[in-house]
Amino acid sequence: MKILLVLLLIAGYFLVSRLMRTSVQLLGQKKSVGEMRIGYVSKMLNLGLTGTTVIIACLILGVEYGQLTVFFSSVFAVIGVALFAQWSILSNITASLLIFFGFPYRVGDWVKICDKDEDITGHIVEISTFHVILQRLNGDIVTYPNSLILQKAVIKLSHENVEILKASREPSIESKQSES
Repeated sequence: MKILLVLLLIAGYFLVSRLMRTSVQLLGQKKSVGEMRIGYVSKMLNLGLTGTTVIIACLILGVEYGQLTVFFSSVFAVIGVALFAQWSILSNITASLLIFFGFPYRVGDWVKICDKDEDITGHIVEISTFHVILQRLNGDIVTYPNSLILQKAVIKLSHENVEILKASREPSIESKQSES
C-alpha cells in the first residue's frame, strides 16, 4: 500500500511539475520575460516542489516525524552557516521570484532608480537571479541587486523622456565643430 501511495505521489509530482513549468512559461511570455529568466524561476520552483515531494514520500514510507525534523534541521543549520556571511544571496533569490511575478518593468524598458548617492538611469538589459542589469547612455553597465531594487522607488521613463535624455547627453553640432 505504501509503495502505491509513493507511486501516486511521484505521478502527482510530475504532473504538478509540468503544470507549474507551463504556467511559468505562459506567464513569462505574457509579461515578455526572457527565456533565461523563465528557466531560473522554473528551476527554483521545481526545487521547492522536489523538496516537498521528498518529505511527503519519507512520511508515507514510515520515517518518523522526529527523524525528519532532526535531519532537516541539521541540513538547514549547515546551509545557514554556509550562507551566514552571504545572507544577501538568499534575499536576492527571493527578490528574484518577487520581481518575476510582480515587477512592472521588463527587459528593454528605460528606468531611473531613485538612489540618493548616484543617478542610476538606463535601460534594463537583463533581470537575472541576483541582479537587474542596466546599461546607461554612455555604455556603462550597472548591476543592481534584486533585493535593493525592491526597496527603492523605480521610475519608468516614457519614450519622450528617453529621447530628451538622449538629446541632452549628445554633444551638440556646434561643440563638435569647435573641437575640429
